Amino acid sequence: MTRARYDGVTEWYEREFVNSELAVAPREVALRLLGDGPGRLLDVGCGTGAHTAVFAEHGWSAVGIDISEDQLRRARERGVEVVQADAADLPFEDSSFDAVISMWTHTDVDDFAAELREIARVLRTGGPFVYIGVHPCFVGPHSRFVSAEGVPEFHSGYYETRRYTDAPGISPHGLRAKVGAVHLPLGHFVQSFLDAGLRLEHFEEVETREYPYILALRCRR
Repeated sequence: MTRARYDGVTEWYEREFVNSELAVAPREVALRLLGDGPGRLLDVGCGTGAHTAVFAEHGWSAVGIDISEDQLRRARERGVEVVQADAADLPFEDSSFDAVISMWTHTDVDDFAAELREIARVLRTGGPFVYIGVHPCFVGPHSRFVSAEGVPEFHSGYYETRRYTDAPGISPHGLRAKVGAVHLPLGHFVQSFLDAGLRLEHFEEVETREYPYILALRCRR
């Protein structure tokens, strides 16, 4: 498998994000929407497994997948069961998970619609899929909103659906300058869930800052 974008940034990522409010607050929202186990849970885009380990503490038999072997190395050190795989081609049988969770992946994968189709395939009928991601209206190449602090400063380009590494909204010292990101306008983002055959059950703009930087969704197959 070719080198993944997050290979080589794991130690920096751990220092910057794993115990910060930018990680803890969204995880608490994810747990609220997911609820406790038991059941078989798939964490798509698990990264270093910090969130996956917490989901396991809440009664889930959690399995994490990620394309970055460097990130998965750290997840294994945490005792997390992981599989290296592409989110758009999950190596699991149909309806093999009771619940699925994914955090922050729509800005990392090249084909979010394909990821959602795969999630719908491996999720049992009626099972919950919880998604946490950045708010595309306020976070992206068009918006200068570093660390989600203060008031966003807007620029042109909101409707452009593309991968970017350099734009007015990118801090030269942040994660996106290192690994890039994909921007999806809000309408395109929401429609991707519906096109995958998922039924939207819950949608919220998480209120932790003056302007929201997190979207939280719960769907059912």
